[in-house]
Amino acid sequence: MTQTEPAEPLERPTQRSQAKADRRAALLEAAATLFAERGFNGVSIEDLGSAVGVSGPAVYRHFSSKQAVLEALLVGVSERLLSGGEDVSGADPDAEAALRALIGFHIDFALGEPDTIRVQDRDLDALPDSARRQVRRLQRRYVEVWMRVLGQLHPALADDELRVRVQGTFGLLNSTPHTARVGSAHVAPDAVRPVLERMAWAALTSE
Repeated sequence: MTQTEPAEPLERPTQRSQAKADRRAALLEAAATLFAERGFNGVSIEDLGSAVGVSGPAVYRHFSSKQAVLEALLVGVSERLLSGGEDVSGADPDAEAALRALIGFHIDFALGEPDTIRVQDRDLDALPDSARRQVRRLQRRYVEVWMRVLGQLHPALADDELRVRVQGTFGLLNSTPHTARVGSAHVAPDAVRPVLERMAWAALTSE
C-alpha cells in the first residue's frame, strides 16, 4: 500500500512580503483620498509617498508610475465589485433575497469607498486605453450579474429595460459621495442606508 504523502503546508507570507503588501495597500488608500481631493493631475508621486511616510522614489518599488497607481485602484475596485456581486447573488437561490443582498453589498461599497467613486467618475479617462477597456468590461459583467437576478424576479422585462434599471440604480447609489456627507454632522451612515435601500428597491422593481 502506498502511503499518501502529507500535504505541504500553505506558505505563509514573510514579514518582509507582508510589509510590502501593507505598504502597497496604504499607497492605494492614500491615492484614493488624494485623487478624490485634488484630481489625478493634481497629485504627484512625492505627494503619494509623503502620505504614507516614504519618499517619492520609494513609491516606484510598488508601482511603475502614477498612472499604474490609478490603474491598480480602478481595475482593483472593479474586480472586487464583480467578485463580490457574484458571491452575493449566488448565495441565495431566492431572487428577491439575492437582489436585496446585491443592493446591500453595493451600498456597503458606496458608503465605504466614496473617494474611489469620485476618482472613477472624474479620472477614468486618465487610464491607458487597455486598462480603461478592462474596467469597462468588468463593469459590464457586474451589471449583468444584477440583470440576471432582476430578470429572475421580473422575467417579462426585456434586457434593455433590465440594463437601464440596473445602471440607473448604480447612478443613484454612487451619487452618495456627492449628495450626502456621510459620517459628518449632516448625514449619518445609519440614516443614509435605509433610504438608499428603499429607493434602490423601488427603482429596480417598480411596475
